[in-house]
Amino acid sequence: MIKGTFKRNDSGRIKTFELTGHADAGEYGSDIVCAAVSALAINTVNGIEALAGVKPLIDADDTEGGQLYVEIPSNMTQEQTNITQILLENLLLGLQSVQEENSESIQVETLTKQ
Repeated sequence: MIKGTFKRNDSGRIKTFELTGHADAGEYGSDIVCAAVSALAINTVNGIEALAGVKPLIDADDTEGGQLYVEIPSNMTQEQTNITQILLENLLLGLQSVQEENSESIQVETLTKQ
């Protein structure tokens, strides 16, 4: 199962997200849940870099796959913050949509800093 965890700061902004595990919804190369999650996540990171001009901290398992951690830097302009948050909220919505149809393969949660 893929587990997605989004962490928000006190003001409600998404500061990090992590995706771990494998969907196991099909054979390697034919797993549409994995493909959807991967496309959404990679597109979001690429969008943050290209549209906001921000390079997030990224940690990924490049050999086995199944792990992506992204942390948004705190030293951004208001415009960069706005663009980044729109892209991250869109990722969260997309993953929740995938979860609605494939709850046995993906679980998404959002944590708010206490």
